[in-house]
Amino acid sequence: MNAFRRRYYSSPGEFWRDFRGLISNRAVIKEAMSGGGITAAFRERLMLVVTEVNGCRYCRSFHAPQAFKAGVSPEELQELLSGLVPSGTPEEQQLALVYARHWAENNANPDPVFRERIQDVYGAETARAIGIILRMIRMGNLLGNTWDYLLYRISFGRWGGVSGSSRTDQVEKLSGEKSGE
Repeated sequence: MNAFRRRYYSSPGEFWRDFRGLISNRAVIKEAMSGGGITAAFRERLMLVVTEVNGCRYCRSFHAPQAFKAGVSPEELQELLSGLVPSGTPEEQQLALVYARHWAENNANPDPVFRERIQDVYGAETARAIGIILRMIRMGNLLGNTWDYLLYRISFGRWGGVSGSSRTDQVEKLSGEKSGE
């Protein structure tokens, strides 16, 4: 049986730490999700960057159409799903997307200097909103991947390890829906 290669919750304590962190920041979540200096397209870009690092097929399937609806172009969506910072991303969002990738690759433990840079560039309120968005999608990613890991284990590697439809197929499907095909 091949090794399961996506990040997942390895203990209930890890899950509860994330859960308590989100519950204690409900006001920040509400602000971040209702605008709070972050547009819907920016929020979806951040979520897709983290999702791509963590490899959650459920979050990718949900957030790719959400990004498309928020105005992210098919080309930009393809680049996001390929792990790139898209060339079409507004310049003021690019640093946050690079940070989101760094944050996810380091399992929510970014370099403190990079975190300070985000606060300096975006201001405390927007940096806090970026941070809570990253935490929310991380929790969703790890829950989805934990489910897949359980499927993978009980099926001796036959279920749960597959990433679902290809990224290109997903972008082409969304492009067709938008154009009315």
